Amino acid sequence: MVMPTHIVAVGGIVENERGDVLLVKTQHDGWVFPGGQVEVGENLTDALRREIEEESGITCVVLQMIGVYSNTCMYKWHDGVTDVPTKLMLDFICRPAGGSLRTSEETSEVRWVRKEEVLDLIHSPAIRTRYQVYLDFNGTVTYMDYVTKPDFVINLERNV
Repeated sequence: MVMPTHIVAVGGIVENERGDVLLVKTQHDGWVFPGGQVEVGENLTDALRREIEEESGITCVVLQMIGVYSNTCMYKWHDGVTDVPTKLMLDFICRPAGGSLRTSEETSEVRWVRKEEVLDLIHSPAIRTRYQVYLDFNGTVTYMDYVTKPDFVINLERNV
């Protein structure tokens, strides 16, 4: 039996006391909310706190899961060679706990952005969709199945 290969990733929408949201600018995806892959042996919330601090310099408290997303397509990485497998992404609302803004090897800019202006900066359809789930959050977790290549298409959306 061949075991399936999936990427598990987490994303954090970090909102400060003024209602500003933490965004990071990445080389390949432009402006996004911070997050990344869960490493082997790491739990989801530890992975999210690590990713947010690595990418932005901000430490945080993970408060609430808001979305679960399956990107069910496979595609080539930015190098044009490496296959990217199916991804499972889980998004959480977070609050800053400390630290100070700084860039990293993965980010060229980091800033707090007014909640209403975030969509003006995010261009990725998948990230825009996931951020809209945050804006529309009513206490129930959203589940989506989508593909990002060749075009972004939502195959299923429901609250769970």
